This record gives sequence, C-alpha cells and structure tokens, in this order.
Amino acid sequence: MSLTENKIYRILGVDPGTVKMGYALLEINGNQMKTMDIGVIFLDALSDHPTRLLKILERLQSIIDTYKPTIMAIEAPFYAKNVQSMLKLGRAQGVAMAIGMDKGLEIFEYSPRKIKQSVTGNGNASKEQVAYLLQSQLKVDLTGQFLDATDALSAAVCHFYQNGKMGVSKAKTLPKKSKDTWKNFLNENPDRLKKT
Repeated sequence: MSLTENKIYRILGVDPGTVKMGYALLEINGNQMKTMDIGVIFLDALSDHPTRLLKILERLQSIIDTYKPTIMAIEAPFYAKNVQSMLKLGRAQGVAMAIGMDKGLEIFEYSPRKIKQSVTGNGNASKEQVAYLLQSQLKVDLTGQFLDATDALSAAVCHFYQNGKMGVSKAKTLPKKSKDTWKNFLNENPDRLKKT
C-alpha cells in the first residue's frame, strides 16, 4: 500500500498471545498518529486452546468491524525453548492473520527487535521503555495498560515508521551505547520524565 500525505487510514496492531492478546488501533492522518483504542483480549479463563482461538477470531472480527482498519501490523513470534508454547502462539498469530485477510486487511509482520528499533532507536529496549516513549510520541496516557496492549500499539507505530513517515531518526531516540543507557537518556531528556 502506498501511503500518501493526505490519506486517513487505520492500522490494527496485534501482539499475539494465548493467555492475553494485545491489540491497538492507530489512526493516521498525513503524518499525524492518533490512538483510537487499545486493550487486551483475556483468554486465561477459557479452558482449552481451540476455544481460545475461537475467542481471538470473534474479538478481532468485532474490532475490525467497529474500527475498519485497512492494515494489520502483527508482532512475529519470538523463538521459545518450549515447543508446545511456540506452536500455540503460532496458531494464535495464524488466526489473527486469517481474520485480517478475510476482512481485506493488508498484513505486515515485524520482529520484536524491529518494532523496538523503530519506536525507540534501540532494538534491545525493554517493553517498559517502549511504552514510555509511545506515551511521548503519541501524547497519550498509557498508565495502567498491560504491556501486551502497548506491544500491539508499538507494532502499529512501527508499521507507520517503516513506511517512510516520520522515521525514528527524526524523533528523540534511546542512545545505543553505554552501560547506563536508560539513565543517560532520561538525564539528557528531562522533559520525557513523567512527574508524579
């Protein structure tokens, strides 16, 4: 999809999971990003894996029908030592992608490292650092959000940045070297520290 300066469209970010699946809707208007919705699909109360997959299908279908995104940006599963966990995660991702394709969305998959790099400038950033920088970049309060939800939001933001819009190189980024990387970043950017 060719992204144009004046086009308004929505990206559905998905962080696959079989206990909690994060999702986020990002509206793009030119070079402006706006968070439309963010949350988690809770699956832990469901007793078996097929029922969880059905719940993922139903909830994502409802979200897509409500917000009408045209793009899905989904985090690729990371390598895990537990083969059964990896298989279940892959199935959850597959269901999410299938419902997106069925609804006509373009599907883009990004590695966790690529997502972190796009949002923070550091592919080794922690999930908390990513969430913190998302608050600043999107001017939205993410206090109390599960990291699954902020991971989904970061996937959507990553897609926006990867398509030539306001790349992270133009935003303040986390420094890449130093043992005290996060501490140095906060010292150099006091305006990013949330006062309580």
